[in-house]
Amino acid sequence: MNTVIADKGYDSEPFRCFVRQKGGRTVIAKRNYGKDIDKSSMDRCLYRYRHLVENAFARINQYRSISNRYDKLERNYASMVSLAFMLMWLPMYC
Repeated sequence: MNTVIADKGYDSEPFRCFVRQKGGRTVIAKRNYGKDIDKSSMDRCLYRYRHLVENAFARINQYRSISNRYDKLERNYASMVSLAFMLMWLPMYC
């Protein structure tokens, strides 16, 4: 089953219906408009993974060549992104 994981910016019923029509499932935090919301309505474990991925992209944007897109060729840009992720995750495994 396909799952769409997004932050509160994508919390709208038309978007949720669109994903359901395509055969998917949504994991989107509800916006709190001054009312109590059901905290058990979403899978917190999957939502934590969204936060990890978002932080990873924020960290690789610290590399100027990636954030400014100095490399014009797609393969060179993909190589720089791979290198940035490798440098970020290398200390975790040593």
